[in-house]
Amino acid sequence: MKKHNIVFIMTDHQRADSIGMRQCNIEVTPNLNKLAKESLVFSRAYNTCPLCVPCRTAISTGKYPTKNGVVFNDWKGITARDNKPFPQILKENGYNVSHVGVDHIKVKPALKDRIKYDKWIDQTDYNRYIEELGISVKRDEKHSREVKELRAEGDYINKRYSNTYVSKWEHDTTTFKDEYFTRESLDVIDNVNKDNPFALFINYWAPHPPLRVPEEYINKFNPDDIVLPDNVGKIAKNEPVNRRDGVPAQLAENVTEKEWRQVWSAHLALLNYVDDQIGKVIDKIKEKGLLEDTIILFTSDHGDHLGQHSMYQKMEMYEQAVNVPLLIKIPNVEPRKIEGTMSNLDILPTLLDELDIEKPNDLDGTSNYEVIHNNGEIKDRKVFCQYSGNPELGCVRRAVITEKYKYIYDQMNEKELYDLESDPLEMNNIATEKENMELIKTLHDELVNWSKQKNDWVFD
Repeated sequence: MKKHNIVFIMTDHQRADSIGMRQCNIEVTPNLNKLAKESLVFSRAYNTCPLCVPCRTAISTGKYPTKNGVVFNDWKGITARDNKPFPQILKENGYNVSHVGVDHIKVKPALKDRIKYDKWIDQTDYNRYIEELGISVKRDEKHSREVKELRAEGDYINKRYSNTYVSKWEHDTTTFKDEYFTRESLDVIDNVNKDNPFALFINYWAPHPPLRVPEEYINKFNPDDIVLPDNVGKIAKNEPVNRRDGVPAQLAENVTEKEWRQVWSAHLALLNYVDDQIGKVIDKIKEKGLLEDTIILFTSDHGDHLGQHSMYQKMEMYEQAVNVPLLIKIPNVEPRKIEGTMSNLDILPTLLDELDIEKPNDLDGTSNYEVIHNNGEIKDRKVFCQYSGNPELGCVRRAVITEKYKYIYDQMNEKELYDLESDPLEMNNIATEKENMELIKTLHDELVNWSKQKNDWVFD
């Protein structure tokens, strides 16, 4: 029997709470909301690292960052190892495989060179396309801010990061990066060989900063009418003192509520924009009569604090950065919401079981195949996350997340413990309370045990 096709869609900086969100009386993600009604919705999916390259590499290889070697945004692939990624597994099992979008997975040999792709389109192709139109790819310096970033040696380097500045994309919307990626994706679907299963990996850029918004979208969400979370611009009680030294906190320094409203307006507009692109892809799948034979998976690598905890961007262990959307539409599987903590390490073993492809024996995730097909639940599963710096080794965080609690370890400062049931915004660090000492010890021991199994040097 022919295996199901796979369309694997990923955005960048998209939070879990974006699905189903309404702002200014507008559905932020109407196409993803429709997909959610037809899908398995994993409400508590977590990444392994709140940073692009480590997270995406972990998803594709099924191995925790400290185990696969890629723990920071190693754009040159210096730390990459010979870990077999998902596209290669599919190619070896008879799939036609295409990649469209950003290339943030680091393995050795490189992802692009490991197999013969039916189509490969990445950032380089987009840059060539846009430069031929006479449009510069150079970023305006207004869109960045210099911060001090800790290195493993204990000193700080000056580095520029995308900031909260908002501007309009001054060119035709058809020249916007994700519009280009959508056209290339539609071409793949238009030309699939129905005799073989196909896999299409679409890696969108939006809503990643810099916050440059296409003209048709920039005024869609009135900043004055946006309902902000209660902790925008606020710091948690008993926050470790070094949190203000982190990049996300520095990027939020002196940002006013009015400016946060503008940030939210731009972020929501970019979410709405990329949702429209996803809608085009799904419509094309339907148009070609492929829907009943295709698994559609949607997720994001990480979220964005957007002012919560008085932080901007990702790179911390709070829910806004590590809790990500995850929708999986599987033919002939009833849609439903699945509660319980799960890791994006679970994606690869789950899909391989679904496709009846033998799993490598060294994967770090747990397959949810039985949960999906036996109407089961995810219970008592712990999720582990790491952050080790960007763009090189530096600031270190480790975390373990349970159904109720999140424990964050920082080797340079105080521990953190949050009760996610009573304090979902994580505004009260209860790690200093005596009655929690035994719980902290238990969670810390479990974190150490997991980390040592995954080649984490932090607990050596």
